[in-house]
Amino acid sequence: MKEKSTPITMLTAYDYPSALACSSNSHVDITLVGDSLAQVCLGYKSTTELSLAEMIHHTRAVARGTTHPFLVADMPFGSYQISLEETARNAIRLIQEGHVEALKLEGGSEISDIVRKLAGMGIPVMAHVGLLPQRHVSMSGYKVQGKDVEGAKRIVRDALALEEAGAFSIVLEAIPKELATYVTQRLRIPTIGIGAGPHTDGQVLVWDDVMGTWAGHKAKFVRRFGNIKAERDSAIQSYAEAVKLRTFPDENSESYSIDKAVWDEFMPKSS
Repeated sequence: MKEKSTPITMLTAYDYPSALACSSNSHVDITLVGDSLAQVCLGYKSTTELSLAEMIHHTRAVARGTTHPFLVADMPFGSYQISLEETARNAIRLIQEGHVEALKLEGGSEISDIVRKLAGMGIPVMAHVGLLPQRHVSMSGYKVQGKDVEGAKRIVRDALALEEAGAFSIVLEAIPKELATYVTQRLRIPTIGIGAGPHTDGQVLVWDDVMGTWAGHKAKFVRRFGNIKAERDSAIQSYAEAVKLRTFPDENSESYSIDKAVWDEFMPKSS
C-alpha cells in the first residue's frame, strides 16, 4: 500500500461490538487495540494504569470480532520496560492469549534492542514515536513534539533506528506536518499518523473520538465523524420516559400472554 500510495486506514477497537464494526468495512485495514482503552473504557486517568491482564482480556474480545483487518495491540506500560526475557514472555502472552497479530511499542532508539528481539522471534512490531502517552508525565503533558531543531532530529533518528531494528511500521503522533512528511519520505516502512498531518502513509484515530462518544479533551487533530453520544442520550431519555409513563412495554405488541383456559385452570376457583 505504501508503494502504491494507497492510504492505510487504522481504527481502534476495544471489544467485540467495535471489532465487528471495524470488520464491517473493507476500507479499514488495521484494527488497533490501543491502550487508550484505559481511559475510554475503564475510566483510568492515564494509559500507565492499564495492566497486561486487562489488555489481554480486551484483545481476546476484539479478536473474536475481527475478520479482515490486521490486528495490532499496544504493549501496556510496564510490560516491556524490563528485561528482554520478560518482555519476550509478555509479548508471547499477547500473541497466544490475546490472539493478536502484531504489537505496538512506544519509544525511540532506546527500545531498538526490544524491537530487534521481538522481530527476530517473528513478532511483527509497530513502533510509535513523537508524543508518547505512556510517558506523558516525563514529557510534561500531552504536547506536540519535534517543534525545535533538536527535537525534530531526535524523532528522525529514532524512526530510522526503529526501522533498522525491524519495525514493520511506525506511528507518528502529534508532530508537525512538515516533519511527518519528511520522516515518511525517509522511511521504507509505512508511517501511520495521528496529529501528524495529511501526508503520512496512513491515519489512525481513537474509536470514541470518531464516534463522538468521548466527553474528555478534544485534541486539535480529532475529527468527530459521528455523533453517537447524542443518539445514545436521546435513546436513554426516551426509554426512561416510556417506563415512567407506562407506555413501555405495550400490553399487546410487546408483551406475552397465556392461553385463557390455562390461566383459568391456574387461578384458584372462587367459592
